[in-house]
Amino acid sequence: MTHSVKIAPSILSADFARLGEEVSAMTRAGCDWLHVDVMDGHYVPNLTMGPMVVAACRACTATPLDVHLMIAPVDPLLPAFARAGADIISFHPDASDDPARTIAAIRKLGVRAGLVLNPQTPPETLAPFLANISLVLQMTVQPGFGGQAWLPDSPQKIARVRALLTAANSDAELEVDGGITPETARASVAAGASVLVAGTSCFANGPKAYADNIARLRRGARAAA
Repeated sequence: MTHSVKIAPSILSADFARLGEEVSAMTRAGCDWLHVDVMDGHYVPNLTMGPMVVAACRACTATPLDVHLMIAPVDPLLPAFARAGADIISFHPDASDDPARTIAAIRKLGVRAGLVLNPQTPPETLAPFLANISLVLQMTVQPGFGGQAWLPDSPQKIARVRALLTAANSDAELEVDGGITPETARASVAAGASVLVAGTSCFANGPKAYADNIARLRRGARAAA
């Protein structure tokens, strides 16, 4: 699996005073996706960005935009994020009164749908929805803030999700987000992850370092083989 692992830098760690330049630089550095963390100050305590930021990113790159909605209620804002250019929209099941309806709404907008598991959410929560989602995002920190340390029981959680996907014959991506470094990338991929979200590890030391930062994560992923 390691040959197809995707690197998705989280723009939460970008310099927002020059966001367009940051997105362009990370695109040139060879990222596979760009991850956008949307927080509403309600579902999680932090407050970040909305559809206008997604639209600004879309204007600077053709790289897939992977939008993680940490908002509740989630349904009313889905059309705005789709119009802004999101390629993937993932949400937390407990942010929707009817997750199946929300998944259907995302797909009707022509966007790939994903579900997010917090560290304490049982992976079995996914079971009723696996046929209709393109991505599972396993949080490896508590959602709401960047720069947190990777939770040490994350490999077991990732492996349980991978087992569920395999049993369901699902080709959904298994994404992990939180505390990703070359070392935790190795452990995550060994447990079954196929997409690595990284903020600090990707954006450290400025644009001249971005290609090397991504390369280090790829080497960590390959070391899981």
